[in-house]
Amino acid sequence: MDPNDIVGKAKEDASLPKATMTKIVKEMLPPDVRVARDTQDLLIDCCVEFINLVSSESNEVCSREDRKTIAPEHVLKALEVLGFGEYIEDVYAAYEQHKLETMDPMRGGGKCGNVREMTEEEAVAEQQRMFAEARARMNGGAATVTKPPEVDPCLETNS
Repeated sequence: MDPNDIVGKAKEDASLPKATMTKIVKEMLPPDVRVARDTQDLLIDCCVEFINLVSSESNEVCSREDRKTIAPEHVLKALEVLGFGEYIEDVYAAYEQHKLETMDPMRGGGKCGNVREMTEEEAVAEQQRMFAEARARMNGGAATVTKPPEVDPCLETNS
């Protein structure tokens, strides 16, 4: 396989959304700091390379276990092998949070099937809270943004 290929696509085809990455970078920096466009592109390329590195090592871990599907534990082991062991706890916590947030109530993940959809304002507020928590974790501190009150989805209906 050509080293410039990533799962059948040319390396130039593999990227991350520039707008999202730019927003993340800007949120991580003080408001008076600007980032040049070529620097933003370099950061995106580094992120893509990191994802490729972790994916490749995860595949190696998976193959050594004679598995055909990469599981979360393979990714965690890959992070350890690659020298990113200090992030494993945070990655695992994010994974557990993701599982809780994406439970499918129709498949037994929740208590009821009548789940209320978020309004756009609620979704934006939740996204901002999650960005703040991620920023705080990256800066080694605790998040200062409070989570909005939980709404029992069984009591709410779609409006």
